[in-house]
Amino acid sequence: MHAEPTAPEPIRVLLADDHALVRRGVRLILDSEPDLEVVAEADNGAEAVAMARTHRPALAVLDIAMPRMTGLQAARELARIQPDLRLLMLTMYDNEQYFFEALKAGASGYVPKSVADRDLVDACRAAMRGEPFLYPGTMTTLIRNYLQRAQNGEPLPDRAVTEREEEVLKLVAEGHTSKEIAGLLCISVKTVERHRANMLQKLGLRDRLELTRYAIRTGLIEP
Repeated sequence: MHAEPTAPEPIRVLLADDHALVRRGVRLILDSEPDLEVVAEADNGAEAVAMARTHRPALAVLDIAMPRMTGLQAARELARIQPDLRLLMLTMYDNEQYFFEALKAGASGYVPKSVADRDLVDACRAAMRGEPFLYPGTMTTLIRNYLQRAQNGEPLPDRAVTEREEEVLKLVAEGHTSKEIAGLLCISVKTVERHRANMLQKLGLRDRLELTRYAIRTGLIEP
């Protein structure tokens, strides 16, 4: 008698989103597939990094806009500490800049939450195959923007702020004081103030309010 072949172990997934209802919906989508299993949930980027260390998932599905640390920031950190971990971003917004930022952060691409029920499972499997995931709307947006830039002779936009400045910017926009930011990032208050001054100068902004508007525009925080 031949033994029945055993089914392969499901792909271990870490899910991070600061909205419990979204997490529940995404978990239902993923757990209904025999080859996918959510083994850990996080409600911010910093917790996602900690959960990944503990649970050692094969795939992390990260919301782009989360408190304390965005999904993109978490993806960059996870790519550093667990290079074999596959990464996929979730977003409320269809924004081609997010696609390039996701790729630069080490992710396979992103899935808008509006089409998660249709495309997320395929995106997870593509990520595990090491393939970039392009949902149909992305291609239209990318091609349109590429052609517009080519016609205008414009290059792709460079990253305006450094990773550390981005961390400070997000926390400033979330309303933290310089002292609180210094404690969260384990740096001095003077260093926080220097980063903030550098960003104001580089971005041509005047105050915290304008920094906050910039953070919303670039997807660091949700309006």
